[in-house]
Amino acid sequence: MSALITPELVVLDTDLGSDKATVVRRLAGLVADAGRATGAEALAGDALAREAQAATGLPGGIAIPHCRSAAVTQASLAFGRLSPGVDFGAADGPADLVFLIAAPAAGDADHLTLLSALARALVRPDFVAALRAAATPADVVALVEEVVSPQPATGASAATSVPAPATSPAATQAAAAPASTGGQAPARRRLVAVSACPTGIAHTYMAADKLTAAAQDAGVDLVVETQGSSGATPLDPAVIRDADAVIFAVDVGVRDRDRFAGKPVVQSGTKRAINEPDVMIREALAAADDPNARRVPGSGTAGEPAAATSGARPSTAAEIRRWLLTGVSYMIPFVAAGGLLIALGFLFGGYQIVNANPDVEGQNYALSWVLNNSFFDLPTASGVEGLNDGFWGYLGAVCTVLGQAAFGFLVPALAGYIAYAIADRPGIAPGFVIGAVSVSVGAGFIGGLVGGILAGLVARWIASWKLPAGVRGLQPVVIIPLLATFISSGIMVAVLGRPLAAALEGLGNWLNGLSGTSAVLLGIILGLMMCFDLGGPINKAAYLFATAGLASQTSGSLVIMATVMAAGMVPPLAMALSTAIRPKLYTPAERDNGKAAWLLGLSFISEGAIPFAAADPLRVIPSMMLGGATTGAIVAASGVELRAPHGGIFVFFAMNNVLVFVLALVAGTVVGGLAVTIAKSIGRSKAEAGVPEDAVDLAHAHNATPASGVSAPARA
Repeated sequence: MSALITPELVVLDTDLGSDKATVVRRLAGLVADAGRATGAEALAGDALAREAQAATGLPGGIAIPHCRSAAVTQASLAFGRLSPGVDFGAADGPADLVFLIAAPAAGDADHLTLLSALARALVRPDFVAALRAAATPADVVALVEEVVSPQPATGASAATSVPAPATSPAATQAAAAPASTGGQAPARRRLVAVSACPTGIAHTYMAADKLTAAAQDAGVDLVVETQGSSGATPLDPAVIRDADAVIFAVDVGVRDRDRFAGKPVVQSGTKRAINEPDVMIREALAAADDPNARRVPGSGTAGEPAAATSGARPSTAAEIRRWLLTGVSYMIPFVAAGGLLIALGFLFGGYQIVNANPDVEGQNYALSWVLNNSFFDLPTASGVEGLNDGFWGYLGAVCTVLGQAAFGFLVPALAGYIAYAIADRPGIAPGFVIGAVSVSVGAGFIGGLVGGILAGLVARWIASWKLPAGVRGLQPVVIIPLLATFISSGIMVAVLGRPLAAALEGLGNWLNGLSGTSAVLLGIILGLMMCFDLGGPINKAAYLFATAGLASQTSGSLVIMATVMAAGMVPPLAMALSTAIRPKLYTPAERDNGKAAWLLGLSFISEGAIPFAAADPLRVIPSMMLGGATTGAIVAASGVELRAPHGGIFVFFAMNNVLVFVLALVAGTVVGGLAVTIAKSIGRSKAEAGVPEDAVDLAHAHNATPASGVSAPARA
């Protein structure tokens, strides 16, 4: 197996930039220059998109930006020892040790296991100290190869499940306990935990090891199941049965959650488990002793009591957000695959490829050609305008049929995985069914959102029933799917279907009838949403609204898709323009970011403007919203249509009125670029205006004015 890291992937005691986006791009450049990725910008874009979900800075001056990317051709580690450090979101200050973990989109289990081993080593103080003391890139490579060696490790770091050893401080304290308790040693407490993060590479394993170490110090036996990309070894049912409580350190849903039904539970994200593992251990022990503590719902438990221990229960808003984002994350691949295939169908087959074929009742050209022709019997369009025949027509038909098939799963997948996030595996079947029913009754994606929540709550409610032991084994595989499907889908058919269908139809009619002022208003609203948080929840809500409507292929939905994509392209382009016309307003690192932002903006990667917004949100974000609203209004009012859900300017073949789209994009870019340039010019202090540019750059980098003499504190 090829090495994960080589000396050319290591830079020591180097200034890689003043913000994390620049550092990530420089490290991604090392990976690309080594021939391990097809492009630095694509890799950096995926890593920064992951960074936007949750910061990767860790206590102790460490950062581990990471991603799985289609641009990566060979699993790789790029390492930078920074001077000065850069803020990656850790509570204790900037990071000076940064690993970029780059995994292929379809990475093999062996490489993912080695990458995970590195993440686990980063919680060891001796390993971190050795990285800081390394004299050459070769020394760093040797250190990393030692910890990611495929040979079995020994010692405390070798296993996720590590009871406190007899020589640990906790064990020593426990051994001394009989002197004050009449010679009777107290029974050791037992906990189990599950850790999981979206990529399943780094935070999953670091959280596991931090919890394990904290449990050792507390004299507690802890066994952790890591649900990572390299697979998971399920906890022994006997271990779960004997546990006093369970800890869920997860950023995504827990697989097979029903195994822990009835156990007192403490739940948080992986970052809290990394930063406060001792607190979570104490909370879990307190929950085990509290009869009113929150418990894992499912078979064998009466559900969650009204009272819960403080800090153990996520807020209702956070839970609903997790449900919806889980559904959306599983739905997006269907949108991307289906939308791009349909766009290619139009490109190859012509714009009439989805229209009804008058020669075959009930079928469009694409379906009839695929069913009645083959590569060796190519179809003939008989001179129909807007329809290609022969090889290209057949290829367009195949792409269209495949894309429409993928779109057929859009709403069921959305509903199914919302239900899964609520009720775990028992919620999948009722969720998928109610999603399909929503499509059948005309409730569409709105029905999928409502139905997924309904199916998940019903499944979780049925899972809380205390059934006789003789039928309890049938509960997750027969009783829950049957009753939850019947109840939730029955409610959708009998009660919710018609109102939701009417609402969706009214929305569709309004969208299809947009013109003049109403279209401008919608464009402004969508433009503001796309530029407000640059890839955050509000941006994703607008994007989901647009992509969900693509399934209908109506004119109004296609206009919305064009509006959303165009507005989302504005922020990186506007910042790139501003750095080009007034470079003295920006640090050298920001000017480098501006050069990269041209391509990011053209590719519809709104996150390309995040470094600028993070450094100066009060000036940047309103300016970007102004530019996005300008572009959104022009696109919506002009009726530009787009059949692809992503790709930016590079999917021009899926647009009509490409020239208007480009002009609207230019207008928004100019408005946003001028607005942020003016805002930054007005906002510059006299101190900044009167010092050399390098001093201004240093002040920006450390978030302090030169006059104050304040700089970022040095790390001890």
